[in-house]
Amino acid sequence: MSDDSGPLLVPGPDDPFSASFATSYTGVVSFLAVANEGSFARAGDRLGIGRSSVSRNVQKLEAQVGARLFLRTTRHTSLTREGELFYENCRQGIERIAQAFEDMRELRNGPPRGQLRISSTPGFGRKIVAPLLGGFHAHYPQIALELLLNDRPADFTSDRIDVSFRDGRMEDSGIVARQLIPMQMIVCASPGYARTHGLPRNPDELAKHRCINFRTASGRLAEWEFKIDGRPQRRQPLARHTFNDPELVLQAVRDGLGIAQLPAYQVCDLVGDGQLITALAANAPDDGGHYICYLSRKHLPARIRVFIDYMIEKTRALDVQCLTMTALVTAA
Repeated sequence: MSDDSGPLLVPGPDDPFSASFATSYTGVVSFLAVANEGSFARAGDRLGIGRSSVSRNVQKLEAQVGARLFLRTTRHTSLTREGELFYENCRQGIERIAQAFEDMRELRNGPPRGQLRISSTPGFGRKIVAPLLGGFHAHYPQIALELLLNDRPADFTSDRIDVSFRDGRMEDSGIVARQLIPMQMIVCASPGYARTHGLPRNPDELAKHRCINFRTASGRLAEWEFKIDGRPQRRQPLARHTFNDPELVLQAVRDGLGIAQLPAYQVCDLVGDGQLITALAANAPDDGGHYICYLSRKHLPARIRVFIDYMIEKTRALDVQCLTMTALVTAA
């Protein structure tokens, strides 16, 4: 049977389109590297080529698009407005191409490997995430881990975060968020404080107590959450002490300096062995959640996929004991 559809056109080395695409792609890769690194020299180091090669690639790209993309001085390199627009339009496409190559390398070269950059809130990171990293590394020794603790939500792009642990109620539709465990908020005090000052019987009595507040990375005071007559309510009690680190808040409560509202994972073992006691259980708010977050379900590198699966399994196993213990002690 004859085929009248004509020859299949495959661009060869002398094809103008092929040459133009190759020049454009090289220029875009160099452009993105400079934009991310803030330097032509560091971009060259990242790409494994010389600074002069990076500069030539970017100059060719600027000639192609007919616009200046960088403002360059002897000490500083920054994007022009045209450069910022071009960066946003190009970044996702190039990242997907780079990810495709990385996925193929991982499939071809065996077990998961590479760098994994993780962010978490300080309290959850210290108490839950960090203790599990040793076991993960034992399973996947070729994955290098970097854990960053910050109360500020991670910017996946500018901070180059692969996986983030977040607390509360997720409202960002631009990320994939899978709940690890419920986030229970519990009002706690030391037995010594309770003997001296008693415990609040309802949220209104917080005004009579020595409350300890937490100041977030944004500078605002974290509100206390309750459920009163079936409705969620927030309170901001006057504090005797305020800290911007959750561990310092917990230590102040253990020292008998006052009462605070803390997440269950942080206090469950202390409640279980009698070092802390709980209050206002009848007004406990609806659970939020502790989430593991990432940017896409598609084309996840193996190093990210196995980390997510491992942390979900291990964290949920820890949580069964924690929540059960807290519930039993509170009920008692």
